[in-house]
Amino acid sequence: MSEIKLTINGVTRTASAEPRTSLLDFIREHLGLTATHMGCEHGVCGACSVMLDGVPVRSCLMFAVQADGHDVMTAEGLRDADGAPGVIMDSFIEAHGMQCGYCTPGMMVATHALLSQSPDPTDDEIREAIGGNLCRCTGYAQIIEAIRIAAQRLRDAT
Repeated sequence: MSEIKLTINGVTRTASAEPRTSLLDFIREHLGLTATHMGCEHGVCGACSVMLDGVPVRSCLMFAVQADGHDVMTAEGLRDADGAPGVIMDSFIEAHGMQCGYCTPGMMVATHALLSQSPDPTDDEIREAIGGNLCRCTGYAQIIEAIRIAAQRLRDAT
């Protein structure tokens, strides 16, 4: 067993895990944060996306020990301080960008990454940013609309 200490969604946490444990399994099973979804386990679908030191990564492709000492943000980290849905979450709700909800956490993490770099993205930039996330329900139109809404709200807030 390896002891892993990381900052996840702003809180420093420590837990033990086998060295072969994926970051995805560590987040879900050892830390109890279940918004990050397991999809393909091959890094293709994007359902397991999290932010690692400000960069989106596929948590199914990383070992938890690789995140030791790093800052991780999951979809739960997109909530407001009071636990209410944050701007990105609220925009997905409003635009019906969730459909079945399976891809939603990864889509929201991709949205956060995009809007952190480009506060006023074009539709092509949005499509590129979410291109690595698969939506089985073909809710892409609503997801793109949700990202537009989130971008506008974040710009209005500054």
